[in-house]
Amino acid sequence: MLKTSKLIAAAAMGSALCACYVMPLNQYPASATNPAFSNAQGTAFVPMGAIRPPFAARLYPSNEAASRIGTVAGVISNPEHGHGEFSFNLAGESFVGEATRAPNSTKGLANATGNRGGYVRCEYAMSSANLGTGNCQFSNGAQYSMHISQ
Repeated sequence: MLKTSKLIAAAAMGSALCACYVMPLNQYPASATNPAFSNAQGTAFVPMGAIRPPFAARLYPSNEAASRIGTVAGVISNPEHGHGEFSFNLAGESFVGEATRAPNSTKGLANATGNRGGYVRCEYAMSSANLGTGNCQFSNGAQYSMHISQ
């Protein structure tokens, strides 16, 4: 009888979690930290579809300094509520930062710092919910045209 009750409990738990992601609270948007979605151990239960897929950020050289380096492929992950995490690698340096937009605005900023001391500032505008363009200026003088898509 004890084995049957454990089997039923495991099946019920599996059914309850089949449409959820289980994630640490400190890595995801504020909406995931709502107490209604978390348990006493600090694990968030986020319904599938609650986290948007990442945006691709492609940077194309627009000056000679950038042409020497080449194109860059980056990611804007967790783009929730006008805020996302901006990351990419360029010439052996890993850049991590944020991309933000004000509520109901199409214009935004993306900033990132590299693990070797470099930094970048990008200004962009979204032409739709899934497409945007912008320009990026790197601390080494490289300038890039940025294309954003989902």
